[in-house]
Amino acid sequence: MNARIKGVFFDLDGTLVRYRGVDYESSWGAIGVAAGLSTAWQNLLARHLAQPNTYGDWAKESAALLQGISVSRVEREIFPPPYADGVREVMRRLREEGYVVGIVSSGVSLVAERVREELTMAFALANDLLVADGRFTGEVAVHVPLDAKLLGVERYADLHGLTLPEL
Repeated sequence: MNARIKGVFFDLDGTLVRYRGVDYESSWGAIGVAAGLSTAWQNLLARHLAQPNTYGDWAKESAALLQGISVSRVEREIFPPPYADGVREVMRRLREEGYVVGIVSSGVSLVAERVREELTMAFALANDLLVADGRFTGEVAVHVPLDAKLLGVERYADLHGLTLPEL
């Protein structure tokens, strides 16, 4: 382990996982495609893309499109996660060397939690698509706005007894 670096926090979409054929190789995009909402999903993205400060609105509108759709139907299409080349080996080595390893992402916790579990990471902080009775409710809890990832990094560094220079 590097004497100064004690933790490594990763983004999810396009970094740990790479969903091919969707914008930004993202968990959001993969979920939209798996739910059969490609066109509506693309229209929302196009409308909000030039305005990063509307991320919360975009997330709410995207979640609303999912209302009533079966989570298991979506999971069948998006899992197993398509890991980027070398991710499993990197995670194994970081764990062996004692680093605190986690995810801070504006992606979706449905995917982030699966990745955290499969790669034995300390935590995953992402946005929650709410579910009831096995179906998406159409609501989202935004924990990591696109323009505020640093707040999540700071919070989880503190929770793990780390300072930003140690990441």
